[in-house]
Amino acid sequence: MKTSVALLWITGLAEAFLAIPFIGGGFVISAGYAPLGIMFVLHAITLFFCFKEYSPKFGSILGIITSALAWIPLIGWALHLLTAIVLLLSAAMSGRSARI
Repeated sequence: MKTSVALLWITGLAEAFLAIPFIGGGFVISAGYAPLGIMFVLHAITLFFCFKEYSPKFGSILGIITSALAWIPLIGWALHLLTAIVLLLSAAMSGRSARI
C-alpha cells in the first residue's frame, strides 16, 4: 500500500471521529483546539505524499480548509463529516486501483 493511501485512511478515520456530534466537539474543546492544528499538519503531510505518489488530492485540500474553519460549531461538524467521506472514498478508490 502506498504511503499516501495509508495517510488518506488515517486522516479519514480521524475526521470521522471528529464528526461525531458532541464527542468530537467535546474532544476538540477539551484539548484546547489543538486537534485542529494537528489535523492541519496531518492533511498537509498527506497532501505532500499525494503529490509525490499521484494520488487524489481533493480530500487533503478539503481537510486543510476544514481544519481552518472547524472552530465554527455547526459548520465544523458538517465540514468534518464531508471531509471524512471524501477522504475515505479517495482512499478506497486509490487502494483499489493500486491493486489492479
